[in-house]
Amino acid sequence: MSVRRLPGLLARVFVLVFVALVVTGLFVEYPFPSWLVFLPLVLAWTGSIAGGRMASRDLRAARRDAVEVLPPVRGRWSALNSPADRVPSHGLHTFGQTYAIDIVTAEAPAGTAAEGQDGPAGATGGRPGFAWLWPVARRPRAFPGFGAPLVAVADATVVAADDTQRDHLSRNSLLGLAYLLLAEGEARGLAGAHRVFGNRVVLDLGDGTYAAYAHVQRGSLQVRAGDTVRAGQRIARCGNSGNTTEPHVHFQLMDHPDLEKARGIPFTWRGIGVPANGEVFDAEGAVSTG
Repeated sequence: MSVRRLPGLLARVFVLVFVALVVTGLFVEYPFPSWLVFLPLVLAWTGSIAGGRMASRDLRAARRDAVEVLPPVRGRWSALNSPADRVPSHGLHTFGQTYAIDIVTAEAPAGTAAEGQDGPAGATGGRPGFAWLWPVARRPRAFPGFGAPLVAVADATVVAADDTQRDHLSRNSLLGLAYLLLAEGEARGLAGAHRVFGNRVVLDLGDGTYAAYAHVQRGSLQVRAGDTVRAGQRIARCGNSGNTTEPHVHFQLMDHPDLEKARGIPFTWRGIGVPANGEVFDAEGAVSTG
């Protein structure tokens, strides 16, 4: 485990301790002053601040110009958690996520698995909205992006590829989101990058630049580690594995193939740039056929 990850790991442990103490206090009387219940929360905050400062020092040392690549999808998508709006885009630098972006689609893109031999199909209707009460969770195939093709953003070599983790139910409801934030997300963070990113593909683009795709659909890989791919070639499908609220594509560039050691590198998509949060873009013309 890298030293950079230690403060964040301890912060997650303290958050879990705080939650456990609060739940315990509902049933038994504390054998210590009740204000001490908040001590783990203070320690978690301290750990987060320390981790952020360490990551910021590393970021300054690793600062690079944006690398132009193709978008990792086809069709019309919308950006979430974009580095065009803030950096770090996901609120943290760990796992090389400084300039990462999430994208979702409101309609099933061309090539979404539908014939049976290519795997489960995404929904043909619109993207389900956030549910305050019901349904608590939805199956991944209720979302039109589920099963959408992912393509190589450049000529590259596959250095890591895994699609063995399940595609879980959505967390896009009030109860589902609370479960993700207070329990599942913290547990996945403690387990490491492979549980946060879920099924993933990492490509070596050359010149010390690597592209990572997260939350890939289970069983959808069309490449293996060691394969060479061409820009625009299909490599997998959009899924809902790992730390997600709904099926979406998490994409990032980084300076190392190991997510635990990687630092983020800014990107720009050819013909698109870096879409801002909520911006709809059409990647069809930018991606060559694979």
